[in-house]
Amino acid sequence: MRLLWDLDGTIFDTYPAILHSFCSVYEEVHGKSVDQKEALRWLKKTSKEAFAHFGISEDYRERFKELDHAGAEAGSPPFDGIEIILAAADVNVIVTHRTRASTKELLVKWGLLKYFDEIVSPDDDGYPRKPDVAAYEYVHNKYQLDWAIGDRALDLIPAKAVGLKTCAFQNDDIEADLYIDSYTTALIEKLKMGGSE
Repeated sequence: MRLLWDLDGTIFDTYPAILHSFCSVYEEVHGKSVDQKEALRWLKKTSKEAFAHFGISEDYRERFKELDHAGAEAGSPPFDGIEIILAAADVNVIVTHRTRASTKELLVKWGLLKYFDEIVSPDDDGYPRKPDVAAYEYVHNKYQLDWAIGDRALDLIPAKAVGLKTCAFQNDDIEADLYIDSYTTALIEKLKMGGSE
């Protein structure tokens, strides 16, 4: 099985750090706290949509990234069972909005870098950001991938467009071929069988 992965919220449990960073920026801008449940709902769409919805100027994007990077480095463990899936795959590639340096730092910290054949960061590699298909086309053409695994629609929309099967992680509200809430050995067989039971 040849897998394309999202990073944040799919391999690593980064949403607590992302949410904390967003809430800090919101408080800096508006001088009050934000409803965390509502903020997380918007962040799971895209941070750009969350910024717009909550009236935060894109001028605060760098501050958000700075806080998020620090938070991710301090915590953000990988999800339980992820290493079993990575080890069973023939190919693993990442397409992430995070920088390559930040991605590698997380992977090295948790001993997972060895499983990845390539990391594509649109900001570092000159590709448009997801859900644009360009980065997905590049890795699919290079590695003949089977599946894309992600937690947001913007991870899976370009995967469908290039002909990959899609697996939604901890999100039943997006369109996907397969829905999972955890990484188990049973998932390996499902992925190898094309998603059928």
